[in-house]
Amino acid sequence: MKKTLIAGLLLAAFASFAVQAQDADTTTPNNGGWSGSGEFGFASSTGNSRSENINAKLGLSQENEQWKNTFFLDGLRSKSQQTVVDSSGNTIKKFNTTANRYDGGASVGLKLDPRSYIVGAARYEHDDFGANLWQGIVSLGYGYIALKDERNELSFEIGPGYKRYRPADLDLMVNGVETRQRQPTQSEMVARGLVNYKYKLSDNTAFEDTFLMEAGSKNTYLQNDAGVAVSMTRKLALKVGFQVRHNSDVVAATKTKKTDTLTTTNLVYSF
Repeated sequence: MKKTLIAGLLLAAFASFAVQAQDADTTTPNNGGWSGSGEFGFASSTGNSRSENINAKLGLSQENEQWKNTFFLDGLRSKSQQTVVDSSGNTIKKFNTTANRYDGGASVGLKLDPRSYIVGAARYEHDDFGANLWQGIVSLGYGYIALKDERNELSFEIGPGYKRYRPADLDLMVNGVETRQRQPTQSEMVARGLVNYKYKLSDNTAFEDTFLMEAGSKNTYLQNDAGVAVSMTRKLALKVGFQVRHNSDVVAATKTKKTDTLTTTNLVYSF
């Protein structure tokens, strides 16, 4: 029920974006400040070892005199060949999924003046191999554009939110049989903070760093995404990114780590 509610909020936010974009198309030649990009990365190895991994991202943003909105979808999936011993003692090679994560979110910002705005945000994430199987948050806060010129853009967002999440399942031995035990869903009030910085290094090279904090009494989630994109054409770019994700508290019995990192090299298409 809670996941359905969060998904509904995300869809409602995206629908409002689409309506605004459609209205902008009929009234202004610059599409109302809308822009977007899609990223895709794929790697595969064969021979003595076999593995496949794929990551993809979609982002939309809008900024004009009235609105400052964003929408994103991310996905990561990886498989690798592992050597295992079956119940009969035979050694076999098996393809196992080693990463399966997707998340999406949206924020709607209504400007009070050229620099400050009221922002409502929602985010949902599912991770089969993370500290939490899923987590979702909705929040309402205040945003401020501290710096914006031809090369730099720096903005901040802060406000209260409500978060629900389910810790990763436990693998327990019951009568000699490994059994997966579901963990109870938890909820708490959190403080959400977001810092986004963009810097144009040259005409075809740009750096961007986004820091997200969701701090609660039970768990604090931190995420930082940094990337450098080099344009090859007006629409295509090559981007190197580095992501760090951290949960302050994890269930020790799940043997999950508090910090995850991800390094990517993606092809980016801007529209």
